[in-house]
Amino acid sequence: MPAAAQFLPDVDSVEKERGVELEVCQCPRCGLVQLSGDPVPYYKQVVRAAGFSEEMTQFRKRQFADFIGWFSLEGKKIVEIGCGRGEYLSILAKLNVEAYGVEYSQDAVDHCVKEGLRVARGFLESEKDSLADAPFDGFLMMNFLEHLPDPGSSLTGIGANLAGRAAGLVEVPNFDMILANNLFSEFIGDHLFYFTKETLTSTLSRNGFEVVDCREEWHGYILSARVIKRPPLDLAGFCERQSKLESEVNEYLGRFGANEVAAWGAGHQALAFMALAGLAGKIRYVVDSAPFKQGKYTPATHIPIVSADSLRSAPVKAVIIMAASYSDEVARIIREKFSGKIDLAILRDHGLEYL
Repeated sequence: MPAAAQFLPDVDSVEKERGVELEVCQCPRCGLVQLSGDPVPYYKQVVRAAGFSEEMTQFRKRQFADFIGWFSLEGKKIVEIGCGRGEYLSILAKLNVEAYGVEYSQDAVDHCVKEGLRVARGFLESEKDSLADAPFDGFLMMNFLEHLPDPGSSLTGIGANLAGRAAGLVEVPNFDMILANNLFSEFIGDHLFYFTKETLTSTLSRNGFEVVDCREEWHGYILSARVIKRPPLDLAGFCERQSKLESEVNEYLGRFGANEVAAWGAGHQALAFMALAGLAGKIRYVVDSAPFKQGKYTPATHIPIVSADSLRSAPVKAVIIMAASYSDEVARIIREKFSGKIDLAILRDHGLEYL
């Protein structure tokens, strides 16, 4: 095969130029198809001839406008990762956004700047790489991902320079189409990775992005994925629920004197709640039906764990049932055996329920 798509030998080099063998592999776990060799020397640079096609230019105008409208990016900052000589960035810059570009080739950067485009020299290899005008509200990565030796790290680097819930448009050659039509000549040393719809979406998902959709474009030759940066999970609800339950349990305990309240249930949820709520010294003992737990102590709070017989031998005025899905069964057992002599409450997921 040709050693590289962008190396055309001249008169001086043609006699020494030789083709190369490309070894095509597939990961047995994720299914991604890839070459085994090294990247071409210029893999950090974007070289494209799309600017010579009027049809492509019109397609990009419609596509970029739809992308901006879909994600409400009007007036927002969008960066093209690997912008080349500004073929697509110049289209983006004419829309109602703040358009920026990143390109490794200094010659291409100089050309873009002369054209009035906001382009900086750079290449994102990891989350440690930062861009001067970050964070951005959106990004484009057009037929560049397949050139990179470590696409996962580069995607992570992009994510680190984006605002929360930033949107992106990522495109690669469509290997589904290449497979369907047996297009053997589509393999080239420049393209290290060959993405199907499945492997592109899984790659994006594993590296910090939610895939909104992924579809074939440009006569089936391109896979185009619209993505959103995946935000960290909001765990504030855990703290709010914990605070609510602690307040309700402590208010209930305040109705009784010292050593007048027991708990029922030494499962992991109950043990965690007792520790987090600081119930040591507030609960006389914990009842549990499992013999192997009896005679032991609750971890962190060190409350004795006993059998149900203790409700007779060492009676209490109230029991807080913390037995998760068994709570209603436990309440029925206590009612049957003690005929309403013990005040009962159940610790539910939503709050403390008084019986």
